[in-house]
Amino acid sequence: MTHSLRARLVLSAAAFAALFILALVPALQSVFDRTLEQVVQQRLAADASTLISVASVVDGRLVMPERMPDEEFNLPEAKLLGYVHDALGQVVWHSRSTTDEELHYLPHYSGNRIDFLRILDTRGEEYYVYDVEVNLAGDNQLPLSFVTMLPSSEFASLRQDFTQRLRWWLGGGLLLLLTLLWLALSWSLRSLKGVRRELQEIETGGRERLSDEHPHELMRLTRSLNRLLDSERLQRTRYRDSLADLAHSLKTPLAVLQTVAENLRAQPAGGEQARILQDQIERMSQQIDYQLQRASLRRSGLVQHRAEVLPLVRRLGEALGKVYRDKNVRLDTDMAAGATLPIEEGALLEVLGNLLENAHRLCVSCIRVSISVQPGGYELRVDDDGAGVPEDQRERVIGRGERLDTSHPGQGIGLAVVKDIIESYSGTLSLEDSPLGGAAFRLWLPSDARPPGNRRRRG
Repeated sequence: MTHSLRARLVLSAAAFAALFILALVPALQSVFDRTLEQVVQQRLAADASTLISVASVVDGRLVMPERMPDEEFNLPEAKLLGYVHDALGQVVWHSRSTTDEELHYLPHYSGNRIDFLRILDTRGEEYYVYDVEVNLAGDNQLPLSFVTMLPSSEFASLRQDFTQRLRWWLGGGLLLLLTLLWLALSWSLRSLKGVRRELQEIETGGRERLSDEHPHELMRLTRSLNRLLDSERLQRTRYRDSLADLAHSLKTPLAVLQTVAENLRAQPAGGEQARILQDQIERMSQQIDYQLQRASLRRSGLVQHRAEVLPLVRRLGEALGKVYRDKNVRLDTDMAAGATLPIEEGALLEVLGNLLENAHRLCVSCIRVSISVQPGGYELRVDDDGAGVPEDQRERVIGRGERLDTSHPGQGIGLAVVKDIIESYSGTLSLEDSPLGGAAFRLWLPSDARPPGNRRRRG
């Protein structure tokens, strides 16, 4: 089933128009046949009047001239036939054109009756018959039936030509109607195209609200969408403000606890308590950071963002290179120039930051970040040449609260943040073996557009 409103309207209108045309063809054909029969009847009536006008009665017998005024009665090969029957049904006169005909027609005498009908001859050929009863010598004396006939085959070509022309004209009219209907619908649905264009601009960040330049039938829809956009924007602002207030309010208690831990550590008997307290403070701090990041990086339901990947990778690589300068890590990139992903820049920065920090910590000397176009979306990979992760532990490592490296302090929530962010964009996160020898984090994000640029580059 098609998803285009205009196509649906045109197809439904075309179906109804085609059904109407199909019903109109036999109706018009029937009208033509009735009109044709009326024309044939009038002609045969005129021919019968010709016979009556030249007929006379002499001594009680019918007398007809040798040559009829209508030449078709005089020609043997003519199609117009003429007969005169008496009251007993016997043929008392017939035209020369009836020489080779084998017709068996009996008139009906009922007093000045006129019949128009169709009959078949012995060969199955159909004839139009016009029969008029006349008393030439006065009342009830020598009643005669004057009959004229024409084969219906004489009008077959005319009927066929009309049917052919009718179908051509109706077919052409249907095509013209559909063309005009398509143009009319295109003009009528321009407003929906305008709404779609503005929604696309909102998704890409080109505008914040729908305009009021739409037909009044769409105003309720556009106003509802604007209210939804305003509500979402206000809600996100409130979330950010609330999260900022929460983070600020928690900094002071954590700082106080940090001071208490340092004071305990300075005491000879307080070393173990200070270590426990320090671990719990760090755990609280990381859990707070995790919840703040998870809430603030939740993607918008209406606005579609795209973030360029390479600048973020380079910026993070420079910062982490300084942190892990003793390792002298080489960071390679394999992606199209100007490659983008359908994700907010802040969310992508958080994802890449966690993955690259893990890679720098666990690698030996090399990290590679690559992007490739996949069916229905994009794949982002972060490979390292470290020790890797056993296959039976990969699901646990990606889960919340697990760490790849237990020799360093922390609660292992970075990958949980990455997983939550990717899943909020209907993507997936998986852990595989890397061609470099270590671990490979594979991210898949759905999208209907390719990242810009075709030129590959490595850095």
